Formats: sequence, C-alpha cells, structure tokens
Amino acid sequence: MAHSFLLEPGRWTLQGNWLERNGMPIGVKGMTLVAWNRDNWFTMVTKLIFPSSEHPEIALQYKGRLDDGERQYTFLLQHNILGQVEGEGWIGPETIVQRYWVLGDRQRRSGFETLHRVSNNTYHLTSGIMEGHFLTSTMEANVERQVS
Repeated sequence: MAHSFLLEPGRWTLQGNWLERNGMPIGVKGMTLVAWNRDNWFTMVTKLIFPSSEHPEIALQYKGRLDDGERQYTFLLQHNILGQVEGEGWIGPETIVQRYWVLGDRQRRSGFETLHRVSNNTYHLTSGIMEGHFLTSTMEANVERQVS
C-alpha cells in the first residue's frame, strides 16, 4: 500500500490534542488541502483551530518539490506564528517524516512531524516545536482523508 497523504491531491481533516510546556492538553481540529502541479511541485495548506480554548489559530502554507521516484524532498513553509520556515521530508515505507527550522530566528525554533500510515485514508500525526534544545509544544492527532 502506497502513501496517499501528501503524494496524492486531497482534502484531510485533523482531530487531536495540543500540549504546551507546563500546560494541560487542549483539543485541536484542522483541515489540510494538498494540491500538485505538472512540474512535481506540491502545495499544502493547513489551518488548525482550538475550539475550547483561547489559543490562536495556526495557519501553515507549504510549497515543495518531489520528483517521481524520489523519497526525499525540501519545502518552504509560511507559518503565521513562526514566520518563514525551511524544511525537508523523508518518505519511508510506513511514515512520512518532516523536519523544519525557522529562518533568521534568534530563539532557534525548529520542529518535526511524523505521519504514520494506519490505512490508505487514515494517518496518525505526532509533531513538536522546539526552542533550542527544549520542546515547547507537541501535537498528536488522527488525520483522515475526506472521500467524496
């Protein structure tokens, strides 16, 4: 079974928990849209909301390139809280792993995401944002493809 997230265009919903240092978990929901063009460029737009919390929304807009048959890619990310971000991704047999770093950031913020394939339409996401050597937040969520 091949990966369907990221490698195929589609609409995905996300539901899970967000945890910040010294805080209690809060619910998070979101939507991701993935699109591809003919030149092997992808765009991925994600919006995260926190329905039962004062936490501000998070908006992410990725642009990357993945050539046919390749398992590694790079991307640029515009993050409404972190700003300009660069990253790389690796596509494994069961997971997609992304690592990113904030450009020109004195706080040395970076992050990671791991999407583990449960089925063709379901992934489990774990992610974290770090400042220097310390985790500042993590997220765990189920990601499901919206089939029309």
